[in-house]
Parts: sequence; structure tokens; C-alpha cells
Amino acid sequence: MKKALFYGLLASAFFAFTFIFNRSMNLDGGYFLWSAVLRYLFMLPVLWGIVRVKGEVKTVITSIGKQPASWLLWSTVGFGLFYMPLSMASIYGESWFVAATWQITIVAGVLLTPLFGKKIPVKNLLCSVMILFGIFLLQLSHVQSMKTEGMLTALILIIIAGFSYPLGNRKMLQHLPADFTTLQRVFGMTLCSMPFWLICGGYALATHDLPGLGQIVQSAVVAVFAGVIATLLFFEATNLVKSNPRQLAVVEATQSGEVLFTLIGGILFLGDSIPSVTGFVGIFIIVLGMIVNSLSG
Repeated sequence: MKKALFYGLLASAFFAFTFIFNRSMNLDGGYFLWSAVLRYLFMLPVLWGIVRVKGEVKTVITSIGKQPASWLLWSTVGFGLFYMPLSMASIYGESWFVAATWQITIVAGVLLTPLFGKKIPVKNLLCSVMILFGIFLLQLSHVQSMKTEGMLTALILIIIAGFSYPLGNRKMLQHLPADFTTLQRVFGMTLCSMPFWLICGGYALATHDLPGLGQIVQSAVVAVFAGVIATLLFFEATNLVKSNPRQLAVVEATQSGEVLFTLIGGILFLGDSIPSVTGFVGIFIIVLGMIVNSLSG
């Protein structure tokens, strides 16, 4: 469990690059859909190279061939319906605002438990609500300065992303053999999400200019740090505790660390405003919720 927690927290640090760079690209005038498409286009050859060196490409392709519908469906849900809405949400607020609201995925992960034939871990749900309350306080002053329409749009987009990510991840775990590695799963899901990303890329090409060099470079950084490193770390963490719904909920709750890492990065590199006293109280509650959640696992 300690190893899974460490991987989860480390993943949250690398995931923070997503929110910081997506916001940076939007501030520079980059189209959000290019940011999403480029991330996965860059991820695919990197993952393919790693899997090829390990001699595991054939294993993944064989598995996809046996159940193509499941691979295509849950890869599109877990990667496509997760990252496209999340990228779009970065239009509506500072990097830490999106990162904070994204933590709704913690509760989403707990609420999805009955879909897999198990009871909701009540203690973990209560801790998740504590974390979300801290996130609410962190956002409070920022939300007051946003237009209602923009706030609701961002919330809807992030709710879609927040449920899609754990749903796609867990469903793929159900369909794969026990000896299937995290690397194989991430590579397979990235490959099978390509039809979705090619459609999105075609739409972006038809409606907007090609991405600039700055957006391409930043998307490459997000692809390596958040798409490859963070995803592998997080999926490995969930893989270590996949048979225990309570511990799985604890590991998924480590994603709340993204708020703290994004907050620091946004202030240092994007000039984001520093939270008010209420915001810092929220940060304290988030950290406390993570600690309590960990102890309850």
C-alpha cells in the first residue's frame, strides 16, 4: 500500500504539468483541441518505443485483436472523454482552478464502485467529501470573479472528464489478464484512442490554423511528463491495489496533490494570483483529507 501511495503522489506532481501547460497554451492563443490531440500523438511513438524494446508489442496487439470493441470503447472513454473536456476547461480559469475542480474525480471513483460489484467504501467517501470541501474553499474567491456561464461550462466539462477517467481505467482492468502490465495497458489504450484523436484532429484542422511551434513543444512536454510518466505511475499504483476497493479509493485520492503542485507552478510560472486566507484553509483541509484517507486504507 505504501508503494502505491508513493506512486500516486508522484504521479500527481507530474500530472500538474497538464494544468499548467494547458493554461499556458491557452494564454498564448493556442487552440485547446490541438493541445489535446498533440499530447496523445506524441505519447504513442514514445510508448511504442518502450514497449518494442521490451518485446511486448505483439502481446498488446494480440489482446486488442481478441476484444477490439472493449479496447476501443474504454480507451476512448478513459483517454478521449477524459482529456478533451479537461483541455477545453482550461479556457475558463487559472491552472489551479481547473486542477482543483478536477478533484471531483476522487468522489467519482468512489461512486463508480457499485458498477464493479462491490460496496461503496463509506469512510473513503467521507474523506473524499472533506477533500472536495477544501477544494471548494480554495476556489471560492476565484469563482466569485467568474461569469456564471463560464463556471457552469467548466464544471460540466470537468464532471465528464472526472467520471470518464476512472471508469475507462477500471473497465480496462476488468477486461485484461492479471499478468498484463501497466505499460502494456497504457500503450494499448493510447493506440486504441487514436480514432477519436484523429477525428478531433481533423476537426481542428478544418476549423483552425495549424498549431504554432510553442504549442507543439509544450504539448510534447505534457505528453512525456503527464501522458507517459504520470499515467504509468498512476496506473501502476491502481494496479497494485485493484482488488481492494478501499485502497483503490485511497490511491485515487492522491490526485488531490495535483492542486498543490499546480498552485505552486501556476504562481511561479504563469503569474497566477495567490489564494486568500480562505484558500489556504482549503489547502490545509485538502492535505488533512489526504492523510485521513491514507490512514483509513
